[in-house]
Amino acid sequence: MTTTATDPPDIEPAFDPVTDAAAWRRIVRKAGLVYLFSRACVLIGTALVAAELRADANVVDERFPGAPWADPDYANAVIPKTAARPMLDVLTSWDGDWYLRIVRLGYPRFVAPNANYDRYDARAAFFPAYPLLVKTVDRILPGGPAVAAVVVNFLLGALVVYLAGLVARELFGLRVSERTMVLVSLFPGSFVLSFAYAEPLLLVLVGGCLLFLLKRQWALAGVLAAIGTATRPNGLALVAACAVASVVAIRERREWRSLIAPVLAPLGFIGFQLWLGAHTGERGVWFRVQTEAWGEGTSFGLTAIGNTVKAFTNPLTSPTKTITAVSLLAMFLLLWFLYKVRLPAAVNAYVGVVLLLMLMPKTVTARPRFLFTAFPLLIAAAVWFERDKRDWWPYVIGACSAGLVGLTALYGVRGAIP
Repeated sequence: MTTTATDPPDIEPAFDPVTDAAAWRRIVRKAGLVYLFSRACVLIGTALVAAELRADANVVDERFPGAPWADPDYANAVIPKTAARPMLDVLTSWDGDWYLRIVRLGYPRFVAPNANYDRYDARAAFFPAYPLLVKTVDRILPGGPAVAAVVVNFLLGALVVYLAGLVARELFGLRVSERTMVLVSLFPGSFVLSFAYAEPLLLVLVGGCLLFLLKRQWALAGVLAAIGTATRPNGLALVAACAVASVVAIRERREWRSLIAPVLAPLGFIGFQLWLGAHTGERGVWFRVQTEAWGEGTSFGLTAIGNTVKAFTNPLTSPTKTITAVSLLAMFLLLWFLYKVRLPAAVNAYVGVVLLLMLMPKTVTARPRFLFTAFPLLIAAAVWFERDKRDWWPYVIGACSAGLVGLTALYGVRGAIP
């Protein structure tokens, strides 16, 4: 499973920019259509939520006594004439709401003792790169921060698919790159490419960083990794990727210049912690907010295992636990693909740290969006389907499409925690 970037590909010869350019353009066009189809699947999921809200408009939901809507955002509100507002609210819900608070309000100057989820200063737990990007686009694009966030992520999502294809093409050639882009577009966790979450920006940076590591462009890889570690906490997996790539380069070619990548990589995380501490007047405030407001801690995978066991012993009683169980099982399946397919050591290091960070928390643990962040697993799956089970491909596409619609709708009605 662990190899270097110089190992030969498993499937076909390396991409030739002269002879294969036309074929690559055709693949990109097809992948673009699949990406548009996948975003239509997400919109179908949000439309289902909007329809459910309108259907329940005159029904009092026992979760929200006195409210005429199933969703608390619509308590005592006038029923909208179109589905646009409810659908936009779905795409900017959950963490998206917190990112948009940062866009509108900035970071808090002070975080109260015993911080809790109900206070706006709990937004200090969220990293700055994505809201900064949205705020910049909002100054140019009409419609407000919510529209800017959705548009930004639609474009970033397309770039994520393209970069995943480039990484796959670099390693395994054209056919695998096509299957990879299809899987990245349709994997149920790709719902996050349409929600106002930071994952699309992180994945663009991950794809670019891994590609530069494979090409041994160390400074560019380090810069992208540094921005990545200022985007989400699991961006720290890029530090591991850069470090392993550097170790391999030094061991095989005495390429000491490669050290620039792991040196630059953690600067985004460190810089944010230092800035937030100075901004709020409290050193280490991010860690306190994570613990007090969001209840984060470490369970070393026990939460994920416990929720999975409960999902089987008490089936259909908790959608969140069911999603944890499905995510955990999907993780093992994708790891089996990774075991069967050779990927470079740096890529494996990134995947390993992402999965470790997914399993460690005691609150929000294994989820489709976290698994999706480890997208090189989908490259391994694409290789396996191309090499061993091509006739399964239509069923994979159908299952992923259905899962993408269903997961979006489930999160939209707040039936489970994303």
